[in-house]
Amino acid sequence: MDAFLEFFSFADANVRYVTIGSVLLAASSAVVGCFTYLRKRALVGDAVAHAVLPGVCLAFILSGTKNPFILLIGAFITGWLSLICIDFITSRSRIKEDTAIGLVLSVFFGIGILLLTAIQHSGNAAQSGLDKFLFGKAASLVGEDLIAFSVVAVVLLVSTIVFYKELTLLCFDQAYARTIGFPVRALELLLTTLTVFAVVVGIQAVGVVLMAAMLITPAAAARFWTDRLPVMLVLSALMGAFSGIAGAFVSYTAPAMPTGPWIVLIISMIAILSFALAPSKGWVARIIRQRRNRSQMLEENLLKLLYHLGEQKQAYTAVHTLQELLQRRAMPEKQARAGLHKLRNQGYVKKLPEGWQLTTQGQRRGQRVVRLHRLWELYLTQYLHLASDHVHEDAETIEHIITPELEQKLMEELSFPVLDPHSSRIP
Repeated sequence: MDAFLEFFSFADANVRYVTIGSVLLAASSAVVGCFTYLRKRALVGDAVAHAVLPGVCLAFILSGTKNPFILLIGAFITGWLSLICIDFITSRSRIKEDTAIGLVLSVFFGIGILLLTAIQHSGNAAQSGLDKFLFGKAASLVGEDLIAFSVVAVVLLVSTIVFYKELTLLCFDQAYARTIGFPVRALELLLTTLTVFAVVVGIQAVGVVLMAAMLITPAAAARFWTDRLPVMLVLSALMGAFSGIAGAFVSYTAPAMPTGPWIVLIISMIAILSFALAPSKGWVARIIRQRRNRSQMLEENLLKLLYHLGEQKQAYTAVHTLQELLQRRAMPEKQARAGLHKLRNQGYVKKLPEGWQLTTQGQRRGQRVVRLHRLWELYLTQYLHLASDHVHEDAETIEHIITPELEQKLMEELSFPVLDPHSSRIP
């Protein structure tokens, strides 16, 4: 706790630079990453991240200085050039985009490594620390770097706000954007430019190897929590900012720990938790939903079976043994017992010494399942012209998900039928 309070007191100027720089980097790249993620161009960020290394090296060779603005300009140029190469390869050949990205990424990164090696053997004393662009070193940030980070972050955020509507249309309905006269090609160039800027601004802190994670991971995590783009942008920015602060704190409390990799590790942990625990799209929610659906299908199949047996005996309140049910429908006995006990707790069946009996409420629910099954069979035979002996399996599945509104539409479309394709009465 003392370390935490000391950290947030910003007593050390270097701590202040690292923390603010990390937050600006993570938040701004996360916002731009949302649009890149929605455009399904996540790999482009990785290609740009690796392609900026030769730009940094060339800028240093030509200028002889590590001025962050000059290095960022060089990185931006080669990042842009990599995207031009990817577009050229995909448009002028049969090579697909993912293959083109792999080719451009490896070539540019290889050139960057060669240039970096040449600089290290040149004897230029000013090259000290230039290799930090490869893996990143946020702890080396100074006030001049923070100014560069701030300028680029403001440009990214302002551009996103100003062109929010246009970028949204580009991501979700490019054809409509072109129809109403939006300059789609210019918007693609804008998004590409913002992506390059977002990558370039973070390479000194995170490095070219990990920068793609900072661009895409917050967006992917935020997408699991919401279906609304404004909320997604805010969540991704907050997740990115938190990972920046947390990474800087870990580096501050444990000086041997690098800030950049910890930022990526923390945002990755947030993403994993989001993938698992998001209320509607997470793994846990999906498992619960699947179990609930299986339970509902089992219950409705048992009610339908009891209703069928009562229909045959012309006595819906007849008592049926468990063995009688298992003879009519193959299912594990343990599963059937569990389903019947759950139906009893819900008031749909009664457990008598002789067996199981439908209650009035159970009769109504079982009757509805049978009605939906036979309506769907009739619909498939009348409108899709399927043979009557080929519709049972499909109706077994669809009967559990037809809503009351769709049920009413089916009744009206079929003119309130009385018999199904097998001449059974539709209740």
